[in-house]
Amino acid sequence: MTPTRLVPLLEQFDFARERLVGRLAGPVMDSGDGTETAVGPLTDAEYLWEPVPDCWSVRRRTDGPGARAAFLAGAGGWGRDAASYPHPWPPPFTTLAWRLSHLTEMLALRADHTAGGRTLTRDDHPVHGDAATAVAAFEEGAAAWRTALATADDTALDTVGYCTYPHGSDAEEPFVDIVWWVNQEVLHHGAEIALLRDLYRANGSGGVGAA
Repeated sequence: MTPTRLVPLLEQFDFARERLVGRLAGPVMDSGDGTETAVGPLTDAEYLWEPVPDCWSVRRRTDGPGARAAFLAGAGGWGRDAASYPHPWPPPFTTLAWRLSHLTEMLALRADHTAGGRTLTRDDHPVHGDAATAVAAFEEGAAAWRTALATADDTALDTVGYCTYPHGSDAEEPFVDIVWWVNQEVLHHGAEIALLRDLYRANGSGGVGAA
């Protein structure tokens, strides 16, 4: 049985996930008041659009990392601009592709480190160079995290280090706090992604550095 205090967090996650998928893939999205608004699927050009010079993005590995990035994170023929701590300051502006890849990686890896083999690293996580595959990967990562949450009972929620995800505060906080934090990540990155879609549309075919 789902712990009572987990129920509102699951409902929040489900709403945020469904709203973001609708915003990315269409054919309609929830406008926020329950009204369905038509939206087109994310295109590759929009996915890789760089609104300003020297963005961090996802890139073909053969092209190497972008400005101020030290390496390309992830697996496969594409990677995501990255650098070891401390990160560059001021932070580089990140593209929709970068933000979606980051969010997908976090969900997939946290799912594995909660209810999977607890072995996946960023080097194992594939980075995608096209919009359709990236959106599908987000849906898969979100579904894996949702499945992992379904295994948590009250004891798990109070357990520090129940999730062994190595890139956050998971080892130091009770699992219920991690669940809350993941929701915030989906909410705030989802809002960023939605805004980038609005900016791209307002710019027509793009702006500075358009793909």
